[in-house]
Amino acid sequence: MALVDAGYRFLYVDVGSYGRISDGGVFRDCSLSAAMESSMLSIPPDCELPWTSAVAPFVIVADDAFPLKRYIMKPYGSKNLSSKQRIYNYRLSRARRVVENAFGIMCKRFRVFGKAILLSPAKVQHVVMAACCLHNFLLRDFGSSSEYLQDDRDPSCDLASVGKQGSNRPADDALAIRDAFCNYFNSDMGAVSWQTAAVS
Repeated sequence: MALVDAGYRFLYVDVGSYGRISDGGVFRDCSLSAAMESSMLSIPPDCELPWTSAVAPFVIVADDAFPLKRYIMKPYGSKNLSSKQRIYNYRLSRARRVVENAFGIMCKRFRVFGKAILLSPAKVQHVVMAACCLHNFLLRDFGSSSEYLQDDRDPSCDLASVGKQGSNRPADDALAIRDAFCNYFNSDMGAVSWQTAAVS
């Protein structure tokens, strides 16, 4: 599991969990979750969304496998969605693609990830962490990753989407924040020209 910024850089990596554990379970048990819950990270305070007076927190963009929290935004459920909610889900999905692309770029650079790594689990952890560090280093020195973002990616490196996981009802403030982002993405100030056609 990894936290990735908009420049395809790994900000946090958790290696070593068993594959049968859900992404939400891995997140729940990792140090990042504990740090976020106890406000130990230097995350900037809530601020106004661009060109509006609506205030919102900085958030992690995630998929259905993760819990909806004040600091984690996930899609609306797939049933009976309004057009506004479908647009929100589309915009969130586009943002999540950065994470998938970061893994795809690293996979293309380091072919060791194209098949099972025949090493002990402890050594695999070192290989993965080293690859993440080298990936970030190469992005720092060479800048753009667009050369790796092509449709001819190695299919063995594609990430399978995670199915929806059951969870407890999210807190009211998390629901309100998601609704605020939904309203912003559907407003004149937050909309992009192609979003309505993309969800039609």
